[in-house]
Amino acid sequence: MLSDMIATAPPPSNLGELSFEEFLAQLDHNDAEIRAEWEDGRVHVMSPVSRVHQQLSGWLYILLHTFARRRQLGEVLQAPFLMRLYRSDQAREPDLAFVSAANQDRIQPTYLDGPADLVVEIVSPESVSRDRGRKFIEYEAEEIGEYWLIDPIRRQAEFYRLGTDRHYHQILPDSQGRFHSASVAGFWLQVDWLWQSPLPDELDILHQLHIV
Repeated sequence: MLSDMIATAPPPSNLGELSFEEFLAQLDHNDAEIRAEWEDGRVHVMSPVSRVHQQLSGWLYILLHTFARRRQLGEVLQAPFLMRLYRSDQAREPDLAFVSAANQDRIQPTYLDGPADLVVEIVSPESVSRDRGRKFIEYEAEEIGEYWLIDPIRRQAEFYRLGTDRHYHQILPDSQGRFHSASVAGFWLQVDWLWQSPLPDELDILHQLHIV
């Protein structure tokens, strides 16, 4: 099991190489508490997330999941759930991933077999260089339509959309401070909501989105 490997092995960067299939085989139900990615043929164990990270991820999941389900747009996946990337030959575990109805065949029982249509990463101190560096390049190369980078520490949200040139371009909120998603048609987000404590009531927001 992956938990046995981690308990007895050197730090993750020194673990021996293994195939994606071997990596998947290690991820049984006993390892559900371990968040890990398959990076350059090795196991990369991710640090535990903070309370703020968990709250923000869960809040966004409720909004996106409910909106997408009511509008029959697709499915929203929440970590821990792997996303297999073929062009970069990696397996990432985004905090949130939206898969459109047209791409539902990519959702396998234990992983997403190909890129999502939208990926959300909530930045933490240990992930900032990876989220803004390698993952940015990988997600762009996989032609993931939208990439949201949300940094609760700096209170900074960046929204990138894939252009016709196959490169990401930052999309700024409108004059009212709202970001409008193209991947989740009709969904918008008041950016200031992300920094409120406590976070705004989900039902109030879904009412504003004309979902409830």
